[in-house]
Amino acid sequence: MLSLRASLAFVLFAALSVSPSLGSRVHHAPTGGHAQLSHTHSSHGKTSHKRKAKAQRLHGQQAIDPSRVTEIQQALIREHYLTGEANGKWDATTQAAMQKYQADQGWQTKLMPDSRAIKKLGLGPDYSGAINAKNSSFAAPPAADVIPPVQAEGFAAAAGVSR
Repeated sequence: MLSLRASLAFVLFAALSVSPSLGSRVHHAPTGGHAQLSHTHSSHGKTSHKRKAKAQRLHGQQAIDPSRVTEIQQALIREHYLTGEANGKWDATTQAAMQKYQADQGWQTKLMPDSRAIKKLGLGPDYSGAINAKNSSFAAPPAADVIPPVQAEGFAAAAGVSR
């Protein structure tokens, strides 16, 4: 019984004497968007926390090019959501017109402008300069009797069809 008490006392003593060295504070870089905490130790062993200002990083497009704003305004004028002349400024009037247009379509009004609204206004992406757009046509494929026999056999073999 005495040896059990002695063993427990020794383990307790060892745990208490080791814990202050294991309990020291380690600074880890923040993983979220929160301000970074800096730990400073005073001469009395107490830790104080100071907030460091974190440089704010902006993501995504920050402004709309004035020429693009002019295109959007002209489309909103054409659709009777905006009056006056297109001035290339993304002002409160233009934003309100775009919000109204998006709301009337049943779309969100928080993101400005919504890609669906841009497409519906006829201002979607222009693929005419794409690498595979030059000399392309959307004509029907040639008739099977016009395709050279060797090529037709290759097509049939690739498709797993016997001719």
